[in-house]
Amino acid sequence: MRGLYLAAGLLFVALGFIGAFLPVLPTTPFLIVAAACFARSSQRLESWLLDHPRFGPLLRQWRERGAVPRQAKLMSLAGSSVGFLLFWIGYEPEPVSAIAVAALMLAGVAYVFSRPSA
Repeated sequence: MRGLYLAAGLLFVALGFIGAFLPVLPTTPFLIVAAACFARSSQRLESWLLDHPRFGPLLRQWRERGAVPRQAKLMSLAGSSVGFLLFWIGYEPEPVSAIAVAALMLAGVAYVFSRPSA
């Protein structure tokens, strides 16, 4: 199991890294999951993430209080809005599909905004 957690952690770090450059793919949720995987597989990689100068404070705040910084909340809202707009323009979805995608995105944004602010 340790190897699976390690592989999953590395995959989530890669997705988080990609998300740092793409506006529609989040970074922090992937790094939160990566840290959880590393906690079960590699203390060295878990420490590397938690001590990272940019992401470490966010990950520690999440672990301690489930907190999300206000700026991250706003970026979540902006990213979801841009993502939905690209979906709308690129696919010209049927109303049922558009409502389903909007509901999922709104649920995600609502969850992020329900967390305490860091």
